[in-house]
Amino acid sequence: MNTVLAAPVTLTSSATAEVKRLMELQENQGKFLRVGVKGGGCSGFSYVLGFDDKLDADELYDIDGIPVIMNNSHGIYLMGMEIDWEDGLNARGFSFKNPNASTTCGCGSSFGV
Repeated sequence: MNTVLAAPVTLTSSATAEVKRLMELQENQGKFLRVGVKGGGCSGFSYVLGFDDKLDADELYDIDGIPVIMNNSHGIYLMGMEIDWEDGLNARGFSFKNPNASTTCGCGSSFGV
């Protein structure tokens, strides 16, 4: 049985709407939204955001009806982070506002702690 925990990250209303739209695509049905980090990028870490299957090391969260998974060890890097969706002329895509990041890169998807 999966226990659903309080999520360490939040999604804005525009990010929630975009994720729900993407979840309806055939290739994403039955998948979880994975939020995490990986080594690399200009500042040391890069954000992971995509659809995936749940692994044993993952924690399960519910954010506004979206099943979200995150590797348990990633929480220290992402606690309190807000994920937004921008759909404008100057910017289009997901953006990350991470209070744990001590440095960020101009690309917006890389950070250091």
